[in-house]
Amino acid sequence: MKQIDSIKLRSGVTIGQGHPCFIVAEIGNNHQGEFDLAKEMIDRAAEAGVQAVKFQKRDMEALLTREGRAAPYSGCNSFGPTYGEHRNALELSIEQMAELKAYSESLGLVFFASAWDDPSLVQVLGLDVELLKISSAELVNVPLVRKYAQAHVPIILSTGMSSLEDIDVALAEINAYHDDVVLLHCNSTYPCPEEQIGLPVMDGLRERYSLPVGYSGHEQGIAPSVGAAALGACVVERHFTLDKSFKGTDHQASLEPAELAQMVSMIREVEKALCVKGKKVFPEEQAASKKLRKCIVFSRDLPAGHVLTEADLTTRCPRVGVSPVHWDEVLNATLKKSVQHEEPVQWETLTLADVEACAGAASS
Repeated sequence: MKQIDSIKLRSGVTIGQGHPCFIVAEIGNNHQGEFDLAKEMIDRAAEAGVQAVKFQKRDMEALLTREGRAAPYSGCNSFGPTYGEHRNALELSIEQMAELKAYSESLGLVFFASAWDDPSLVQVLGLDVELLKISSAELVNVPLVRKYAQAHVPIILSTGMSSLEDIDVALAEINAYHDDVVLLHCNSTYPCPEEQIGLPVMDGLRERYSLPVGYSGHEQGIAPSVGAAALGACVVERHFTLDKSFKGTDHQASLEPAELAQMVSMIREVEKALCVKGKKVFPEEQAASKKLRKCIVFSRDLPAGHVLTEADLTTRCPRVGVSPVHWDEVLNATLKKSVQHEEPVQWETLTLADVEACAGAASS
């Protein structure tokens, strides 16, 4: 299988190995169906430092059966007496989404969406988006996945609720048209218990599919999402809300602006911490070592010609003499001159067989 390390979007953003984690604020339906609230959420997401905002689009007649639309839907999170009316109340028009796309892009954000049915996909593609998202719920919807693929737009594929065999089928459909795909490891429980998150699954997905892999988190905290970035997630997507107390089923598994900003900051800190791949001693460490590391000193006054034993030596800070790493080389050396208690050992005060070699190591 061909190894795909990254995908490049039309705007120039690259998602994948060797590039900054692509952090997505999943606005979803947390805008409550209100255009002004959606626009404010874009502002707050941009302030938090994300690279993208994601929305959802549904057409109720294409999504639900008549019976499903007419099903009673009551309770504290209901926006209408039936499930169809409830879902319709949370929808933005495609014209509103076009305005939100233009606004997002004016702030330097990537705007994209997940379409949950054929008419919605046509509408979203009509926005000329540079990225699409196939939700976990639609991963097994072969005819819809095929239409996504036929659009030849890069795809983020979320894998919640899916077996490896399910993912195999979806990717076969997409790869028949293109291979600009990023997989998201995901558990579709809202909220997801930490012990069910399974961050190491990302490694298995990378190995099996040779694709960039990210993480879509539904936990209530932020640590697993930061951990995912540390483990190489090229995308981190989190549901976003202005207030977890808002009416609706997704708000409790979403991050508020301060939490989102904290997550972004921590991911960027982790990325910096991963820059150095090999063991290296930095100049700042060298300065610290002179203060904190010890050198060999004489434990008592000694005369010239004395042959040193362990009883004659100890170690003290700061490191202004021979490092204790050369302890065994200093033992049994002969003093060229008399020395005093706690005087640092210097190579030039010693006579030993390999003194010249040791002098070359004196800076260590």
